[in-house]
Amino acid sequence: MGSTTDKIKGATNEAIGKAKQGIGEAVGSDKLKGEGVIQEAKGHGQQALGDAKEAAKDAANKAAEFANRKL
Repeated sequence: MGSTTDKIKGATNEAIGKAKQGIGEAVGSDKLKGEGVIQEAKGHGQQALGDAKEAAKDAANKAAEFANRKL
């Protein structure tokens, strides 16, 4: 997956996780609240992965530009 895809999936999982937590709180379901916490954390991880991929791509592009200037 690309960095943008990871970021979109991460944001989606964060939003769904927060919603599950809110619904779990409203209906008194500890299970649903727990699922929401886990899904939100998964979303944070996916977004971090997307950020890391983007940073790696940027670094590789800068290194390539630098190498091309030296030729």
